[in-house]
Amino acid sequence: MSFNIMTPPIQDQVALVTGANAGMGLATVRALLDAGYRVAATDLRTDQVASLLAAHDDRLACFTMDVSDQAQVHAACDQIEARFGRIDVCVNNAGFLQYANCEQTTPELWRKTLSINLDGVFYVSQRVAPGMKARGFGRIVNVSSYGAKTGGLSPLPAYAASKGGVISLTFSFAREYAPFGVTCNALAPTFVKTQMLTEQVSAERQAELRQKIPVGRFCELEEFAHSVLFLAHPLSGFITGEVLDLNGGLQFD
Repeated sequence: MSFNIMTPPIQDQVALVTGANAGMGLATVRALLDAGYRVAATDLRTDQVASLLAAHDDRLACFTMDVSDQAQVHAACDQIEARFGRIDVCVNNAGFLQYANCEQTTPELWRKTLSINLDGVFYVSQRVAPGMKARGFGRIVNVSSYGAKTGGLSPLPAYAASKGGVISLTFSFAREYAPFGVTCNALAPTFVKTQMLTEQVSAERQAELRQKIPVGRFCELEEFAHSVLFLAHPLSGFITGEVLDLNGGLQFD
């Protein structure tokens, strides 16, 4: 018997993706659309993801949303439900990273990092989970980080702490909503080959980092998006409260 979890295509499921305008978020939107989902793409700006509307205008809608603002989160989710009827899958991808070690991290940078990376995940998950519970089905996929478990290969205290909090939130939501058909899992990627990585990390430093990763390269955007699809799929209903490492063998649990 042949078996493929992506065949047949997903029918009539709605996925919300935060931080959808570039990088991992945009790759995730593309993958979800290809898999058959209807997708609500949210970000502070939506100009790049909106370029997909021409090909998917019946299954894609773009919404402006600041995840650190609870009122905006509720307003955007109201609009999404008005457009698509419900939210079945939530991908908490929106994030913020500014390179600063312990001594360089200001109170303002600390608060901004946690408000986007941790508060945002809580606000969005808290808003969508009750509807999933009522319908008896839901998938929440949170984007954490390799740095949440290790502190990172560079000292990034605010980022590491915020992503560690995401893992703890994942456990809490997983335990609370498991009896209702709602799973909550996290991805913990190390370096993903994004434009931000290319712009913020020198070529020399990139080469050093690749040498530390046993597979000898960074995670491709398509590999990241495929991992989201795996955790979001209806057949992944027995997986909850897990942290899926995407680190090329850099660390084993």
